[in-house]
Amino acid sequence: MTEPGDGDAPADLQLTSAEWSMWQAFRNGSTCDLHIGDPERDDPHGQHLWGPERRVRARVVALLLLDGPPPQPGRVSALQLTGAYITDTLDLAGGTIKPFVELRDCRFEAEVVLPESRFTTLRLVNCAIPRLEAARLHTEGDLHLPRCVVHSGVRLSDAQIGTDLMLNQTMVHKDRQGRSIMADGMTVAQDLQAEMLESYGELSLRGATVGGSLSLRGSRLSNPFGRRALNAPQLTVERTLHLTAAGLANSPFSSGTTPPYGTVHTPSRGTRMQRFECEGGMRLDDGRFGDAVDFEHARFVMESDQELSLRRIQTPELRFLGERPQRGRVILSGARVVNLIDKSASWPGLGGLWMAGFAYETLIPRGPFPLAQRLRWVAAATPEYAPEPYEMLAASLRTTGEDSDAREVLLAKQRRRRETLPLAAKTWGFLQDWTVAYGYRPGRAAVWMAILWAIGTAYFSMSPPPPLKAGEAPPWNPYLYSLDLLLPVIDLNQSTAWKPGGGAQWVAAVLILAGWILATTVAAGASRLLRRQ
Repeated sequence: MTEPGDGDAPADLQLTSAEWSMWQAFRNGSTCDLHIGDPERDDPHGQHLWGPERRVRARVVALLLLDGPPPQPGRVSALQLTGAYITDTLDLAGGTIKPFVELRDCRFEAEVVLPESRFTTLRLVNCAIPRLEAARLHTEGDLHLPRCVVHSGVRLSDAQIGTDLMLNQTMVHKDRQGRSIMADGMTVAQDLQAEMLESYGELSLRGATVGGSLSLRGSRLSNPFGRRALNAPQLTVERTLHLTAAGLANSPFSSGTTPPYGTVHTPSRGTRMQRFECEGGMRLDDGRFGDAVDFEHARFVMESDQELSLRRIQTPELRFLGERPQRGRVILSGARVVNLIDKSASWPGLGGLWMAGFAYETLIPRGPFPLAQRLRWVAAATPEYAPEPYEMLAASLRTTGEDSDAREVLLAKQRRRRETLPLAAKTWGFLQDWTVAYGYRPGRAAVWMAILWAIGTAYFSMSPPPPLKAGEAPPWNPYLYSLDLLLPVIDLNQSTAWKPGGGAQWVAAVLILAGWILATTVAAGASRLLRRQ
């Protein structure tokens, strides 16, 4: 384009005054500011028209970035443009852009086309963009899009971001396929910050990888057009996924970010915090999260056929501390968690929770969560009987030394199982429950034994049976005789020495039968405990 050392623009470009200012600023590495000084008229998202004094042709911008003039001596070339109206389509597809690029408060007339292009650092701050097409984009440094408004979607499929991706306070509307942000297979080397993002359509992060944390604090994802507002199966986040509240920098919900890209303005509706809200389903199936998945203060608005799906996720900590979904389902089937931090008011009711195969090691309730409510939590997750959730809860309680609560959980499991049995087995189950609570309350056996022993002793004291063989029976002792009838294994040489008849024979039979029932139910309970069920 230019001779060596020649920094002038080709004459056939016929630069306007705004473009000439941008050209010189590029060579100096300085900022070309086309603001007029009126905040209302300088707003790129406002209704005011921008005149020719602010218009810059996209072909001139592309020429600077792809084959620009050399910098002034002692300077570094950079495109830093503020308050410009960029006409036509900015097409840098497949190009290598070495200069630093920051466009601030700009309007784009048409879409920005960046697929397979390579940047060092690209920042589009508070810009109005019809569409951003950037599949397989590669940056050595940051990609920043804070406070932008994108009217027809962002495509970042298989993009590779060298450091941080920032989407704080960005508003993105859906494209023709119903997606707001398409970032399947994207890799971000460090953090992905999308705090107070507004997404209208499906935010897709299928198979994406984030080397640091992924923050959606205070964001609002809405997709009334489809099933999911966030579709992110096989997402990998090396640290924490934040689906929590955001607010002022000095509030307890602050994310700690700083201007110009941080969430420092007052959240909507006059509050000091803005919770994460998701209108539509969310899918995080098979995700891997190195530190935690945090839902504190999150709010989900779903239809009956939509899901918050956490199937087979793996994370050291799941903080399920949001608002209870009124419709839809929460699916935890096959998930693997070390610490489950939750509160009773966060879980959905009967039919709204599925967690077959959900494994956790330690329960850490936030606030009161008594065992009776925890059992209702398990029951809500198993519309049809399944033993695994009960066994997992009992194992967790046993690990923390709450053995009595663990036995209560296993007893609840047996009662729930009894509902699925045929009539004969159900009757036997009721008998086991009524007598010794399936062996989980063995003290009941001693009480029943004492009662029956007392009854038998009193009866046989008044009606002693005759000896089986005269002169060979031991001295009569109603206490030992009744006890020998009750104990099915131990022989005290009493029951075989006497011959009860009439009513005494029936009393003896009842004592023998009762003894066997008590013994077998206690043995069954002991066997279940030994099998750690």
